[in-house]
Amino acid sequence: MNKRFAYLIVGAMVLGVLVGWGCNQFLDAEGAKSAASGLSLITDIFLRLIKSLIAPLVFATLVIGIAGHGDDMRRVGRLALKSIIYFEIVTTLALFIGLAAVNITRPGEGVELEKPEASALATVQSSSGKQATWGQVLEHIFPTSIIDAMARNEVLQIVCWSILFAMALAGAPAATREMLLPALDSLAQVMFRLTGIVMAYAPIGIGAAIAVTVGHSGVKVLWNLGVLILTLYAALVFFALFVLLPVALIARVPLRKFLRATR
Repeated sequence: MNKRFAYLIVGAMVLGVLVGWGCNQFLDAEGAKSAASGLSLITDIFLRLIKSLIAPLVFATLVIGIAGHGDDMRRVGRLALKSIIYFEIVTTLALFIGLAAVNITRPGEGVELEKPEASALATVQSSSGKQATWGQVLEHIFPTSIIDAMARNEVLQIVCWSILFAMALAGAPAATREMLLPALDSLAQVMFRLTGIVMAYAPIGIGAAIAVTVGHSGVKVLWNLGVLILTLYAALVFFALFVLLPVALIARVPLRKFLRATR
C-alpha cells in the first residue's frame, strides 16, 4: 500500500507538470487564469483539510500522554515542565537549522511570484511595523480562548492549554478521569483514521499544486522546487542526527524498539 501510494504521488506530480505546461503553452492569459483558479481550489481544499487535523491531534495526544500517568501531580508537573522546555528548545533549534539551510542553498532565487493585493500588503506592513518584545512573546503563549487558538492553528497556545488541561484532569477525581481519558483516546484514534482519509486525497492536491506552479512560473521552476526539496531533506537529516538523536540518548529512549513501533 505504501509503494502504491508513493507511485500515485509521483504520477500525480508528473501529470501536474504536464497539465501546467499545457496551460502555459496552449491557453491564452484568460484561459490559463481560469484553469489556475480551478486547480488552486483543489489545492486549497487539501491544505485546509491538513490544517484541520492539527489542533485535535495535538490536544488529544498531549492530554492522554500527561493525564494518563494518574493523579501523581508532582510527576505530571515534571512532565509538563519538560514538555514545555523540550518544545521550546527543539522548535528554536529547528527554526535556526531551517533558516541556515535556506540561506545556504537559496532555492527561491530567480522565482517570480505574483504580487499580493494592495490591501493584503498594507496589512502585513502595518502588523510588522513594530518588533515584539519578550513580554509580548511570552504573553502570546497563553491563549485568551482555546477555541480561537484552535481556529487559527496557534500550535504553541494549543500545547500550553493542553498541558494545563491535562494537569487539571490528572488531579480530578478518578471517575472524571475514567470518563474523559477513554473519550480522548477515542478522539485520537479517530483523528489518526481521518488523517489517513485526508492523505488519500494527497495525490490530487499535490498534482493540482504542481500544475498551478508550473502553469504560472514555467517548467524552469521545477529546478528551484528540486533544490527546495533537497534542502528540506538535508535539514531534516541534520535535525534528526544532531538534535533528535542526542535528545533520545539523553532521555534513554530505546531506539530499536521505538523504530520498530513507528516503522
